[in-house]
Amino acid sequence: MRAIGTVFKYGDNVDTDVIIPARYLNSSDPKELATHCMEDIDKEFVNRVKQGDLIVADKNFGCGSSREHAPIAIKAAGVSCVIAETFARIFYRNAINIGLPIIECPEAAKGIQAGDQVEVDFDSGIITNKTQGTSFQGQAFPEFMQKIIKSEGLINYINQKQ
Repeated sequence: MRAIGTVFKYGDNVDTDVIIPARYLNSSDPKELATHCMEDIDKEFVNRVKQGDLIVADKNFGCGSSREHAPIAIKAAGVSCVIAETFARIFYRNAINIGLPIIECPEAAKGIQAGDQVEVDFDSGIITNKTQGTSFQGQAFPEFMQKIIKSEGLINYINQKQ
């Protein structure tokens, strides 16, 4: 499995309230949530993001409340992977549960800039910045997590096993 796309870059402590503001939590429709993704930190994100693009951030991405709406909004907006120095643990688990690939890699988070073209190989964990000609070793997903992501989330994965 791979992700290839253009990078949207953010800093430290991007919390779930800016990923999907609380005023939109009355909807659980992924398409509706996607229309407001990142709007409190990047008003143009939803107008510029394309299917397959990536988010790269610094420390503690997804901190704040434990709302599952945040990774749902990111995935529904078309983001194929989020790379960060570190993730809030509940965000990490929620992302995997809904099938959004995320990778912790401090070197990549520091070395990748907004607008760079990046490719991520989920099997090896290798993150390649095609714009700058650099590569980083992120943590590869264990096989069971790759199966959850390929199934588009934990519930689908469990249903397929029955």
